[in-house]
Amino acid sequence: MLIITIKQGKEKSILAGDPWIYLSAIDKVDGKPQERNKPGATAIVQSSSRQFLARAAYNARSQIAARVWTLREDEPVDHALIKRRVQAAVERRAGALRAADPQALVQLVDGEKDGLPGLLVHSLGGSSGYLTCQFNAAGVDAWKVAIVQALLKATGCPNVYERCDELLRKGEGLPVIWRALAGDEPPQRLTVRENGRLVPMDIRTGFIYPR
Repeated sequence: MLIITIKQGKEKSILAGDPWIYLSAIDKVDGKPQERNKPGATAIVQSSSRQFLARAAYNARSQIAARVWTLREDEPVDHALIKRRVQAAVERRAGALRAADPQALVQLVDGEKDGLPGLLVHSLGGSSGYLTCQFNAAGVDAWKVAIVQALLKATGCPNVYERCDELLRKGEGLPVIWRALAGDEPPQRLTVRENGRLVPMDIRTGFIYPR
């Protein structure tokens, strides 16, 4: 397990709920070299006086060196946590999903707001349509399989596609990937309701075709 020690005084923002820990706030990182070099490895964050502050995903390749998973010392970062948070995010938006136009893109997971830092998930067409996921941080990228499994169970949608924000993933030192993670890849061109009007879109990239 990695241990991140925060510089004196820099723990205030963490305790106030800021989910991002910048490289400049870190005094030192202790742990095996292979763990320190593994993007998204889980770390214990402690104050300069060695008091527990958080569990976070550590990424030495990013200026946002750690993203907080939990402030609770008794809450491990495991498959159960991922499942709970995905399920809770989907349930929070279940009403909006049911009420939505079948051709509307509905956001199901909104990163830090749902305790899944860097993860964005959108649904098109409900349980018979497609989910698009963006893994924009190393922590959620490391838990990709568990996240996809949880999404399949929570939504009943069999088709999950990984959409890539190239700039953000490069900033995290992550490979640039577009691919189907489960089921079928979305067609290149679908009709999507965007800002109240129907537009032809490639939901794999977000590209809107000119009319």
